[in-house]
Amino acid sequence: MIVYIAGKITGDPDYKKKFGRAEVAWRAAGHTAINPARLPEGLSGADYMRICTAMLEAADAILLLADWKESRGAQIEKALAEYTGKAVFYD
Repeated sequence: MIVYIAGKITGDPDYKKKFGRAEVAWRAAGHTAINPARLPEGLSGADYMRICTAMLEAADAILLLADWKESRGAQIEKALAEYTGKAVFYD
């Protein structure tokens, strides 16, 4: 299964570690994890959303990290995942 990881990035100095832990755990379970925290820094919020939407479209499911409700982007990603019938998992 291909799983897209979603959670709070903006304002979280440890977001790379948090997303990395989730990526490692899902890969260890035999899945392909798409980690948006690996994107380069310096893009606009709209650019990140366009890229992340494309990555989510390629996934079978979304994993929502514990702080997903604190992220406007993750809320949008959850809504899109639900709308398109993807499985939703919570960390």
